[in-house]
Amino acid sequence: MIDLRLLREDPDRVRASQRARGEDVELVDALLSADERRRSSGVRFDELRSEQKALGKLVPKASPGERAELLKKAEQLKSDVKAAEAEQHEAEEEARRLLLGLGNLIHPDVPVGGEEDFVVLETHGTVRDFGAEGFEPKDHLELGEALGAIDVERGAKVSGSRFYYLTGVGALLELALVNAAIAQATEAGFTPMLTPALVRPRAMEGTGFLGQAAENVYHLERDDFYLVGTSEVPLAAYHMDEIIDGDKLPLRYAGFSPCFRREAGTYGKDTRGIFRVHQFDKVEMFSYVHPDDAENEHKRLLEWEKQWLTGLELPFQVIDVASGDLGASASRKYDCEAWIPTQGKYRELTSASNCDGFQARRLSVRMRDGKQVKPLATLNGTLCAVPRTIVAILENHQLADGSVRVPEVLRPYLGGREVLEPVAK
Repeated sequence: MIDLRLLREDPDRVRASQRARGEDVELVDALLSADERRRSSGVRFDELRSEQKALGKLVPKASPGERAELLKKAEQLKSDVKAAEAEQHEAEEEARRLLLGLGNLIHPDVPVGGEEDFVVLETHGTVRDFGAEGFEPKDHLELGEALGAIDVERGAKVSGSRFYYLTGVGALLELALVNAAIAQATEAGFTPMLTPALVRPRAMEGTGFLGQAAENVYHLERDDFYLVGTSEVPLAAYHMDEIIDGDKLPLRYAGFSPCFRREAGTYGKDTRGIFRVHQFDKVEMFSYVHPDDAENEHKRLLEWEKQWLTGLELPFQVIDVASGDLGASASRKYDCEAWIPTQGKYRELTSASNCDGFQARRLSVRMRDGKQVKPLATLNGTLCAVPRTIVAILENHQLADGSVRVPEVLRPYLGGREVLEPVAK
């Protein structure tokens, strides 16, 4: 959540942020009103409690005639205090509800607009000219089936559409990617983490996934657990309700977990193969840093993602995501999009988000900075979303005979294998 003091001091900035996100601007005024009720009801409660305590001291000293009148007044005060307390609680709940519905303040340099209004910041690698090489590229599913690596038919039979099996070299390729990603993250100073896939509501709400993103979240109603769509959620909640010594920052974690997403609103999009699926594995970087270091850490996360994609020898571009496509928690987000030959366009493979103090306030993660205790900043960055990375590798490194060249960075994790060969049918 945003800082309420900032809302009171500069509501126009918050309105502008909401407008740029394409979100409800009237929420700002509703929150200001609720915050005023919260504060005024709190003042009234404190005044009545003070009066009640003062009256309580007078009763024992009062004469019999005065005592009856004081007791009558005390009874009325008791009722008034109870009503004021209820009003204060109701106002606090309303203010919190509205505050949780407000997105993070967008960074002033974020391009304004919707999904297609991003700005390309960098382009890396060379897009292959398959025509010049003398063959038409196959898509990842055709390649994966020929390699004995991907089975979507049985995935659909067992679990429904957008599910799949990775088999043979497909399973080995996933394990190679995960191990290589964790190795890179560990070398960069991240602590490897295997995180829970089920979290309580507060963890999901605290990271900002129960607002506009709620339609894509799986909820187990009987147990009131949520299946995570990213290990960002349990990593953000790892230090929930804690105060961290500022000298220990930054804290960096690399989480590996299964991820579950409904993919609501994507009917008819990316239905072929494993690019957009309901369950997948992912390695996620997560950082807790001093607020003053958040922008620099954001750039560092992006550099680690670029290092990863460069090591996989994939052509990619870096984009500055537009305001309407940020998600509630991010103030700014960079995506790395890899070239997908059969689609003829770049598609998102990784993203790096700066959430400033937004998640920390919601999860009560604070830092001790000298004598001051205050919210710190959290950031997250996808290092390897496995299925999409497999899609990019198969299509970009395919050879004319249907085999696929293994990027050098992955060969140590595949027993030195240089090429993935089609299986005999």
